[in-house]
Amino acid sequence: MTDFDDIRPYNDAEVRPVLDRILADPELADAVTRLKFPRLAGPLGFVLRPLVARVMRRQLAGVNSVDEFQLVVEKYMRHMIEETTTKITHSGLDKLDPTRAYLFISNHRDIAMDPAFVNWSLYHSGFKTLRIAIGDNLLTKEYVSDLMRLNKSFIVKRGVKAPREKLKAAKKLSAYIYHSLTADKANIWIAQREGRAKDGNDLTNSAVVGMLTLNRPKTQDYADYVRELAIVPVSISYELDPCDEAKAHELHQQRTSGRYEKGDQEDVQSIARGIAGQKGHVHVAFGDVLSGDFADADAVTAEIDRQIWSNYVLHPSNCIAFDQGSEEARSLPYSDQAIPFEPGNLTDERASFDLRLQSIPSDYRDIVKAMYANPVRHKLAATGGQEREC
Repeated sequence: MTDFDDIRPYNDAEVRPVLDRILADPELADAVTRLKFPRLAGPLGFVLRPLVARVMRRQLAGVNSVDEFQLVVEKYMRHMIEETTTKITHSGLDKLDPTRAYLFISNHRDIAMDPAFVNWSLYHSGFKTLRIAIGDNLLTKEYVSDLMRLNKSFIVKRGVKAPREKLKAAKKLSAYIYHSLTADKANIWIAQREGRAKDGNDLTNSAVVGMLTLNRPKTQDYADYVRELAIVPVSISYELDPCDEAKAHELHQQRTSGRYEKGDQEDVQSIARGIAGQKGHVHVAFGDVLSGDFADADAVTAEIDRQIWSNYVLHPSNCIAFDQGSEEARSLPYSDQAIPFEPGNLTDERASFDLRLQSIPSDYRDIVKAMYANPVRHKLAATGGQEREC
């Protein structure tokens, strides 16, 4: 495992020294104060920061292992779910074996919440928690990197630019993922693409699949290696996206000026907004293990896309946005209960969605509507339009 020391999560022996180091970092107390008390952190920060630091030291005083740290995280996660979701549901785990390790590849809508909700669903169904892939572009502070690695995150080195070094980093990442799955029997989560699907078009980047198979021995059949990875596509759907306006702003800038300059702390702000913002109903749909005779990365990519689209659980927001477009209104099943959507129903939800749109700058509204409607289009395409008959 020493080959992976620069990218792997921390182990139990490292937990206490790392916690002691970050608890002594005033930047952590400041960041948590601003996250918990955004309005008071400025004028009363000098009072709140010492109190926040004291609470953190007390909560983490007896933590000496990764599992114990994740129990603390679970309490925060539970509170966040109670405050920002109407419910969280999942499907498909009954087809998987809790004693086996899987490579979960999901669509990517939220930087922190996507793997968190997958982890939550697994943990509360008797599965082992995930090792989570996270880009080094998000680890702008040492304490952030430490916290992520304490929570079983491993680092994807996206900052490497030289072609030779980039290939070397990708090969190491591929080897680490394979080692985790086969030697450590650890579940893995990775997004289907670098960067969130800001327009609601969940499309797998074949380069991600290509990276996963870089570790394949030349003598091993491609399909056999893919089966050994035990890839499970996962569809995460949010009734409401706390970052929808910010995503629409970025897309609008790209379309009107051809570029978008991201702010220094924009990713951190997106993480905070995704955690604290209202999400409505969240569903995590686990697909089937990829077991076919796949010839290449494109074939694997196509199957991941098909499963993510077909298993995606729609919400009223998706159906209403689709219904407001140019498409002919049709019955679509929404929610984990597959309730048929009828345009004349859900009057409260429609009014709420309209109010949400009205609060967004007019230049962005069509982008936001498309963001919510696009999963419907993909689901119809993946299922051959069967939803039209529901």
